Amino acid sequence: MTFTPPNLDTREPVIPGSAHSHNLPIDSPPRPETGSKAPKGRLTPGYIAPQLPAPTHIERPDYVGKKDAVEGLHGDVYDADGIGLIRAAGRLAAQAMNTVEQYIQPGITTAELDRIGYEFIVSHDAWPSTLGYKEFPKSMTTSLNEVICHGIPDDTMLEDGDIINIDITVYKDGHHGDHNKTFLVGTVDEESRLLVERTEKALERAIKAVKPGREINVIGRVIETYAKRFGYGVVEDFVGHGVGKEFHSGLVIPHYDTAPRHNEVMVPGMVFTIEPMLTLGAIAWDMWDDGWTVTTKDKQRSAQFEHTIVVTNDGAEILTVAE
Repeated sequence: MTFTPPNLDTREPVIPGSAHSHNLPIDSPPRPETGSKAPKGRLTPGYIAPQLPAPTHIERPDYVGKKDAVEGLHGDVYDADGIGLIRAAGRLAAQAMNTVEQYIQPGITTAELDRIGYEFIVSHDAWPSTLGYKEFPKSMTTSLNEVICHGIPDDTMLEDGDIINIDITVYKDGHHGDHNKTFLVGTVDEESRLLVERTEKALERAIKAVKPGREINVIGRVIETYAKRFGYGVVEDFVGHGVGKEFHSGLVIPHYDTAPRHNEVMVPGMVFTIEPMLTLGAIAWDMWDDGWTVTTKDKQRSAQFEHTIVVTNDGAEILTVAE
């Protein structure tokens, strides 16, 4: 199976800041010089193509075809066999991410990236977890620039200087593995580049803070403390979550300090995601009429990174790696 979009290298790119651009003109100093600034966004909804045909032989989650999902029934602590199944799903999610990454460049549409991820996942007899989750129509989320999370892939074309978050979850053998990363598109201004770099670092620090006996709220404290050093906003209304047999188990993993709330104690075998969303500006948000796409109200950029992890006897293991 081939994942290559047609005619990608011959497409006419959109000039950033032009009349057809989804970015306002970029402030001086020009990118990518030291200190260069991120443009504010002016994204609008694009055309969402019909759902891709789904192979009938692939096991799908029980929420597919329903308006809602029944969750919170299976708990958050897994034995070795369960962890192994989540690890296998997470590995596929990471491999799908690596495949999609190869095509992230100016000129490609977010719908084409979605198709690449979809074809990779179904070619491994797995199901893209977002497809059909509460009627979500696509196989991943693509959150561009000022989109905090849950962007729906459409005919929006990537531009030089964009940043884009790709969120891929795979369902395989009755278990989900959830993973996302933010990528630079072409030549990116320094302010955006640092936001992306530091958001990934915030996730790394949070994972290192995971240890049995500690409270969940430690994770958010570590992220917020690091992010505030740079004046970043830390999104509060969208959180990490328990994952495994269910896409979202009901366990909440905040990315800011909520103590004394969220004082559940981490124990070996507990599985959840950590997925901080940091912004260049404020954390107030708007939602598009599609009921999914969440953007910063001030149209400043946002970045996010996510891994599914399991608490071990002395720390954490990342389950969403491609090895």
